[in-house]
Amino acid sequence: MIQPALQLTRLTLLAVSLALTACERESYSTWSCHSATEVKATMILRKAVMEFQDLKLDYCGSLGNQSYFDVRCPGVIQESNTTFAPASGSLVNQGQQYQCTAL
Repeated sequence: MIQPALQLTRLTLLAVSLALTACERESYSTWSCHSATEVKATMILRKAVMEFQDLKLDYCGSLGNQSYFDVRCPGVIQESNTTFAPASGSLVNQGQQYQCTAL
């Protein structure tokens, strides 16, 4: 029979181990996007970074339902080269309009 103190120590170590593992998980979402000229483009939102067309764009901020991304965030976030509205899936990258759906 396992002693109660030893059993409590093992449970505590297991709980700490699981908590540390959960902290290391990376949260991200993948989107499939298309435009009038592109049949399919993949966009990934990983933490505060958008990966789209071989670019890594930093999150610059949000106003209303629009989120703004750019390689280098401008002083005025509305001047960012990429906007994304997750609710509608609307993505505009350097003037090109895309419609995205979450995968």
